[in-house]
Amino acid sequence: MGYAQLVIGPAGSGKSTYCSSLYQHCEATRRTIHIVNLDPAAENFDYPVAMDIRELISLEDVMDELKLGPNGGLVYCMEHLEENLDEWLSEELDNYMEDDYLVFDCPGQIELFSHVPALKNFVEHLQRKNFTVCAVYMLDSQFITDVTKFISGCMACLSAMVQLELPHVNILSKMDLVTRKRDIEDYLNPDPEILLSELNQRMGPQFQKLNKALIEVVDQHSMVSFVPLDLRKESSIQYVLSQIDNCIQYGEDADVKIRDFDPDEDQD
Repeated sequence: MGYAQLVIGPAGSGKSTYCSSLYQHCEATRRTIHIVNLDPAAENFDYPVAMDIRELISLEDVMDELKLGPNGGLVYCMEHLEENLDEWLSEELDNYMEDDYLVFDCPGQIELFSHVPALKNFVEHLQRKNFTVCAVYMLDSQFITDVTKFISGCMACLSAMVQLELPHVNILSKMDLVTRKRDIEDYLNPDPEILLSELNQRMGPQFQKLNKALIEVVDQHSMVSFVPLDLRKESSIQYVLSQIDNCIQYGEDADVKIRDFDPDEDQD
């Protein structure tokens, strides 16, 4: 059985930086992971690329040949990937062992994981190849500055959760850039009554029933929660990785390591 992270989130949320830091952390701890580039518009990488969608198709070529814009061209690229799952992707996956750990660095257009089926079909193909997959949704912590943006971020996460139907770990990235961390902490364990009060103050009275329903989705059903990530701290990276490993049950089938020791020497 293989393991995989699908790193998604809006453009500029820190997906590639997360992948680079995760690779460096695993390299330092002598753990092997493979980073896969699924962004046909990517140019520079701070990590070794194990697989690269640009070997199949690139956004620049699509825009030049089909005269499409960036968003339309990106959707075309992902649909082309979807059409070549049984050929290109299967051949690439054959190069890896059954217990390998892959991290897929995805493009940032939100429609790709909210309603376009390309990534969902990509995930289903991985699962048919006996991969256990977890979605890692990145959201810029600097985006969470008030209750309306917090609810907007929650709904975007929820949309991806419904579309992909995967275990999710939602991450607040770039915590090292936040100047007032107390404001962010209020949203890590939010009080639903305070959220509703603040939301009603910002929205018109005609939206009160909608506001109440949104808060209930976030609170009562516990569907969306966030884990803060500060890339300056190895402990923060390790904690996030442990949450993801727990979702995909990574390492649960590993053999128990037994170390022999001499009790007398240990007492000395």
